[in-house]
Amino acid sequence: MSLHITGMIWARPTSDLEPPSGEAFQPDFIEAITRAHEDAGFDRVLAGYWTNAADGFLVLAHAAAVAKRIGFLLAHRPGFVSPTLAARKLATLDRLTGGRLALHVISGGEDADQRKDGDHADHAARYRRTDEFLDVVRRVWSAAAPVSHRGEFYHVENAWSDIRPVHGSLPIFFGGASEAALGVAARHADVYALFGEPLADTAAVLDRVRAAAQGRPIAFSWSNRPILGATEKQAWDRAHHIRERALAKLRGAGEAGLIAAGQAVNSQRLIGLSRRGEVLDERLWTAMAGVLGGRGNSTALVGTPEQVARAMLRYRAISVSHCILRGWDPLPDAAEYGRELIPLLRALDADAGAGRVSVAARPVAA
Repeated sequence: MSLHITGMIWARPTSDLEPPSGEAFQPDFIEAITRAHEDAGFDRVLAGYWTNAADGFLVLAHAAAVAKRIGFLLAHRPGFVSPTLAARKLATLDRLTGGRLALHVISGGEDADQRKDGDHADHAARYRRTDEFLDVVRRVWSAAAPVSHRGEFYHVENAWSDIRPVHGSLPIFFGGASEAALGVAARHADVYALFGEPLADTAAVLDRVRAAAQGRPIAFSWSNRPILGATEKQAWDRAHHIRERALAKLRGAGEAGLIAAGQAVNSQRLIGLSRRGEVLDERLWTAMAGVLGGRGNSTALVGTPEQVARAMLRYRAISVSHCILRGWDPLPDAAEYGRELIPLLRALDADAGAGRVSVAARPVAA
């Protein structure tokens, strides 16, 4: 499978290094950051889900109006919109984009964050609900007759949608490291998404997902936030400066220390990495996972563009075909990735596919 590279967009300038600025919804910024990713050669951009931020459906609808090539990945939490309505909303957005939409399903790993939107289901229930939600959505998209369903969370009668996705369905991205998450991924995921863990840890998760899927094909996505420099020393100096800026932001917000570790299993895994060592696999930098409480995509490959690209190729060798890359300074970093990293990564990937570059087929456990 060819390499797919996904970036990330927001409705306003924001990062882990600077406080948000301006209005919560800035159409000009959506246009700028979407075009920056399209110009940089990304395949898709992801609109995330936050309980305090602009609605991702509308962010991507605006992005699709200004970018005519790049694809879109929408993060969506089941539980707040009925699956029949979600099926129509997603199909409508996919039609608006000309068939460029994929869906990233986020069941939710933090109880307190779920309660902000009125969801009091526990962790296990959220994953059972996601399973049922995706069953209904896909039935609505493929149905030749009205759909009725009675389950634990949803009861619908004679549901029908006149609008369907351009290609009949949408690619489903799914993440989560708990056993409940793996069960849902095994049944529904087209692409299983992991955060930026070392090679051996990543390979172990891939094996778990494949075992759970019992032969159903699943692609894999690996997330990272590369930090580049003209020399390796410059890259590491930049990484340490990024950490200082993040800590300064926390101090400016009145935080007494680092962000507390999150409840989600993925957050706990990333915190565990930061405690194992600040640098793993030669250049996987874990310090920011410790600063940010393991939340989100918070590890970084650090080095020259070629060093980072070759490190990423090692994940390709263990069957990772998708990468979600975002920078610490989102707009300038997207442009830098387009100049320095993405063309080199694609060229080296093509050489590896043709046998002109040798990479290890399997990582050696630490």
